[in-house]
Amino acid sequence: MQQSHTPLSTGFWGAYLVTTQTPGMSAVQFQRQPGLRYETAFQILHKLRAGMVRPERDSIGAQYPVEVDETLVGGRTKGEGRGVHHKAIVVGAVEVRPRALDADGQKRREARYAGRLRLRLAPNRSAKTLTRFVQETVAKGAVVRTDGWDGYDGLAKLGYTHEPMVLDGDGDKTDAHLPMIHIAFSNLKTGLLGTHHGVSQQHLQAYLNEYVFRFNRRFYPMTAFNSILGIAVHASAPTYETLYSGEWTHPIA
Repeated sequence: MQQSHTPLSTGFWGAYLVTTQTPGMSAVQFQRQPGLRYETAFQILHKLRAGMVRPERDSIGAQYPVEVDETLVGGRTKGEGRGVHHKAIVVGAVEVRPRALDADGQKRREARYAGRLRLRLAPNRSAKTLTRFVQETVAKGAVVRTDGWDGYDGLAKLGYTHEPMVLDGDGDKTDAHLPMIHIAFSNLKTGLLGTHHGVSQQHLQAYLNEYVFRFNRRFYPMTAFNSILGIAVHASAPTYETLYSGEWTHPIA
């Protein structure tokens, strides 16, 4: 909120709402709370999203297997021919953690749950793009589960324990081999459509960062509120002009 005419309390209120509400907060919803102009609400929320990426974040998967996959995000395209779309490619990685035993020593119904998540807007599904993502987000030596796409074929040579499986659109195989990342993708898309009614590719990475931030702290919402305040103090924030001109580059979670 530095160099802003908006009261500091408004920034704190936005930080609280965006971190403690499960579906997040759109600029339209936020502007109604303290009675802001849309442009002001939009900028405040993007300043907060810039503070949702911890600079010293570590790699995931050092102790747990990691599922990696890609998905398409965006709306349908009409009138441009069959198979043509302008959807964005999002690649994700999520830890698969075992649940603790209940008080009676029995495992819960679901023996696994999703641990830490990473999401990134990708230019394509090439081997270079996908292996770089894995190298930058997953600890070397980790067990990495993917589908049979040949873009992941080089992971074993890079020191990962690669466990690929050809899924061929089989729902049962997908649910067995890559359940957690697909749940994360499904919830992401529901939030983008339900809360934000779709977002532009220009700002999509910021919304991915927001989703990852809340997802990784979903069991501790008040910790999320404290975290964003601590990170945002040291984070660079966009201005309204740089957001709309495209000069601002969103950090990557």
